[in-house]
Amino acid sequence: MRKTRLACLVFAAHAVPCIAVHAAAGQAGPATSTTPRIEASHLSQDVKVLASDAFEGRGPNTPGEAKTVAYIAEQFTQAGLKPGGDLVDGKRGWTQDVPLGRFEIKGPVEVSVTDGKSSRALAQGEQIAVRAAMTGARSVEFRDAPLVFVGYGVTAPERKWDDFKGVDLKGKLAVVLINDPDFETGKGDFGGKAMTYYGRWTYKFEELARRGALGTLIVHETAPASYGWATVKNSNTNVMYDIVRKDPAAAHAPVEAWIQRDTAQALFKSAGLDFDKLKAQARARTFKPVELKGVSLSARYAVDAQTITSKNVVALREGSEHPDQYVIYSGHWDHLGIGLPDARGDRIYNGAVDNATGVAALLELARVYAREPQPKRSVVFLAVTAEEKGLLGSEYYAANPVYPLAKTVGVINMDALTPYGPARDFSISGNARLDLLTQLTAKAKAWKVRYTPDPRPEAGGFFRSDHFPFAKQGVPAISFRSGIDWEQGGVAAGKANADKYTADHYHQPSDEWQAKWTFAGMARDLDMLYSLGRDLADSKVWPNWSADSEFRAARERSAAERK
Repeated sequence: MRKTRLACLVFAAHAVPCIAVHAAAGQAGPATSTTPRIEASHLSQDVKVLASDAFEGRGPNTPGEAKTVAYIAEQFTQAGLKPGGDLVDGKRGWTQDVPLGRFEIKGPVEVSVTDGKSSRALAQGEQIAVRAAMTGARSVEFRDAPLVFVGYGVTAPERKWDDFKGVDLKGKLAVVLINDPDFETGKGDFGGKAMTYYGRWTYKFEELARRGALGTLIVHETAPASYGWATVKNSNTNVMYDIVRKDPAAAHAPVEAWIQRDTAQALFKSAGLDFDKLKAQARARTFKPVELKGVSLSARYAVDAQTITSKNVVALREGSEHPDQYVIYSGHWDHLGIGLPDARGDRIYNGAVDNATGVAALLELARVYAREPQPKRSVVFLAVTAEEKGLLGSEYYAANPVYPLAKTVGVINMDALTPYGPARDFSISGNARLDLLTQLTAKAKAWKVRYTPDPRPEAGGFFRSDHFPFAKQGVPAISFRSGIDWEQGGVAAGKANADKYTADHYHQPSDEWQAKWTFAGMARDLDMLYSLGRDLADSKVWPNWSADSEFRAARERSAAERK
């Protein structure tokens, strides 16, 4: 008979239901597995709580953050883990402070386009999605700014590629395509369908800032962006955040925005240009920038700029033999908070799948590690903030690690897991080659689960989860993805569910907990992730990237610290 203790948390105005934490557990998974049981009921309960309206969409620097951080810390406490965050009076607390710039548009966004004959307004959130300026400016105002089409907006010397050809963009707005030049044809100088960092929207904003442009208008198209306009609108018209920078203008132009494809096409037509023909020309390295002659844009809006402090939540299961070596499990606790209403008038972006599932996974793994024998290496449980604002919590941790990255064995990130039944496969974000993936693939065979490469590498998933800041620093890191070959219904059912979620729920208020979710697939997958992490924690092995990986050199630079 298993003994239990109750993990309860009561806020001043909100009582959180208790979760039974077992002191011992039976086995799960294959007959040969020795992994302890992951409780699907715990996963469901954590998601239900974190995605409830009471947590207000878990926006950073809101009452929802305070409730979320308190809930996670309380669950870690009840599990029996140690605080693993910042040192306070010589003792570690549960959190790591993450200073962020907070930027919010105040009042109306007035945007209009003039084509020499007439002027018409562009509606914020409908035809254009203007982000709050992250330069520190209190207002943005300009009149009749010229528009220049710069293709995919890529400068890649190693590929002998330059979309700019020396064009002067000062005082001008650059119109740029999303993704890479290879996306449409699946072949070319950028490796085919798989997105490089040049295709990511963050790169395009950064590159245009480096070139001194007034701003960037990214043309939205669903296929190359990998999500619909609703996601763009909901992610870009609310509060923006960034890490605190010494020179924010070096990373951000005054104007950062997305524009609807049909709206962009109309602007090109007003300038006597064919959008589709120019888009085709942009796939070649011979492309040259084209000004939309006679077409200009004007805008005016106010910005509230502040510096705030958000929190990463950090727990530690200390190692018995090598406590100064670390395996990290991570997941982001934040979502979009309260934003624009949907068709039902719902303004709370609950973020059940994205990413209450990842936090629930983190909490349940923490409970398992706490009740199992002490690992030889330390295991860190890291719930990061502001992923939805650009991986900012993980970016800050990677730049200011609580535990040395040179002594970090690897990172296993969990983001937007599927809360349904088991699949016959699993995937990771992107198709990076590294020892962690090789080990997990071998481990999964015990459950008769196979690895399926990211079916949509063109979506740039590798650059969109919290393992990426660690990868840039050389730390072997993967972001686990649930499989789509479901035991019940096969690939057809799994793909249909993924497509429906992306179209109807991703970054929308309807991403809410559902009673029909079994969490059986998540529980099985977490058995595998526990087994992988436990092997890493009990070994002396230091996994690495493949020999041809762009991240291997950074890892090798710290090799001496691991001897």
